[in-house]
Amino acid sequence: MPIVITSHLFIPDSDVRISAARSAGPGGQHVNKVNSRVILEFDVRHTSVLSSSQKRKLAEKVGQRMNQEGILRLQAQRHRTQSANRADLLEKFVKILQDALRPELPRVPTRVPHRVREKRLEEKKLRTRVKQVRQNPKNFDET
Repeated sequence: MPIVITSHLFIPDSDVRISAARSAGPGGQHVNKVNSRVILEFDVRHTSVLSSSQKRKLAEKVGQRMNQEGILRLQAQRHRTQSANRADLLEKFVKILQDALRPELPRVPTRVPHRVREKRLEEKKLRTRVKQVRQNPKNFDET
């Protein structure tokens, strides 16, 4: 069953490799005998689903999670059961792909309001006056 990223993008199961391993951390005897950590590997470079621009965007966004061969590697070990970790991992994988492939909106430049500009200049004048008075208080004339 393919993994649904967006309404137009599906990742086939053949492009994703999911394996299990022993989880680290606390858990007593249970953690030493059960493979509850789930590892997902997705070969970004060799997938036919993504375009070259999408692959480039994904590589830029995920950074350290992708190795030199272009394999995106994620893991989940928060829960005690493999099935819960698998669901958590697939959710994480979908979110990462959605965030990386979301089109960036262009920045709309805003204008500084006239009153804000005036206030800033007034504060600068006040600060200048304070420093002048501190330098030479004898020449201070109140205006």
